[in-house]
Amino acid sequence: MTVTDAAIDSVATAVYTVPTDAPEADGTFTWDATTLVMVTLRAAGVVGTGWTYGAPACAAVVRDHLAPIVQGRSALDVAEAWEQMVRALRNVGRPGMGGMALSAVDIAMWDLKARLLDLPLHRLLGAVHDGVPLYGSGGFTTYDDARLDEQLTGWVRRDGIPRVKIKIGESWGTQVDRDLDRVRKARAAIGDETQLYVDANGGYSVGQALRVARQLRDSDVRWFEEPITSDDLDGLRHLRRLTSMDITAGEYGYDLTYFRRMCAAGAVDCLQIDVTRCGGITELPRVSAVAAPHGLDVSGHCAPHLHVAALAAIPNLRHLEWFHDHVRIEAMLFDGTLDPSGGDLRPAEDRLGHGLALRPDRAEPFRIA
Repeated sequence: MTVTDAAIDSVATAVYTVPTDAPEADGTFTWDATTLVMVTLRAAGVVGTGWTYGAPACAAVVRDHLAPIVQGRSALDVAEAWEQMVRALRNVGRPGMGGMALSAVDIAMWDLKARLLDLPLHRLLGAVHDGVPLYGSGGFTTYDDARLDEQLTGWVRRDGIPRVKIKIGESWGTQVDRDLDRVRKARAAIGDETQLYVDANGGYSVGQALRVARQLRDSDVRWFEEPITSDDLDGLRHLRRLTSMDITAGEYGYDLTYFRRMCAAGAVDCLQIDVTRCGGITELPRVSAVAAPHGLDVSGHCAPHLHVAALAAIPNLRHLEWFHDHVRIEAMLFDGTLDPSGGDLRPAEDRLGHGLALRPDRAEPFRIA
């Protein structure tokens, strides 16, 4: 049998829940664990993996609705499989868990295809960048001053990452004084040369966000992510017109229509994409193509090691989120994680596919399904 004849002969799922290393919260949500839903595909003795960060029920969507589509199908025909999976989700619903399940399977298919062809994934996709710029992301509202300082200075001084982000909008925007105090302390910790970003996770109202934005200028904040709910495109456009920093959103996009509306509304200065939600590696370049004629860059949201190969092939790339929780989990559970030193990730030339391999001995203690 040749590689071109390789058919997917098994589809498996596994769910891992990893406790956080400290209590965590942003503007609108608190959590003490993060769940990774993994999909494993096999063809011709080769294994491909993909995952999403979402509810354990994503695994049931894969097993019940998507596995029958891809099993027995050519491992090289990723686009055809993707189209059939989207159709299979019609009555399930693509936004939410349907989109996450689709993304995990699609990523696994691309990883499998690259490994079958004996290629690193970024070479299969056609890289246009040698490296993917990063911004450090964490700064949870539950952190005390010492923990915040430690995290931020680690990214800047140890890793050489030139941009960092903290969470604000604490308790649905009811702790504005503490938000602004934490921003000032973050600026003092990182110095004047490092770019400072903030993320309210939709915690403010429009008027409140505008008032906060005007005060954020004193700390030279460059990026205001989800100052209000990302569903309020008119409100985002209003804030964009009246503030000097970039207004950004998009991480909850599950299909092209969502991203087209956001871009057409003039709602953002940079469009965020999450490869584990938007439809996977097949859909990510289409999303970036939607952004391009609006003059927008794109930024990868979380899951850094799943984004790096795909983003390296995107011309209108700005950067990728080096998110504390996902960085920690990927380093704990996988071999092949990348070094952020210097402020960017460079896809490995000596590892096939996306370059990561699950360590069952490390992962099994966290498996819940």
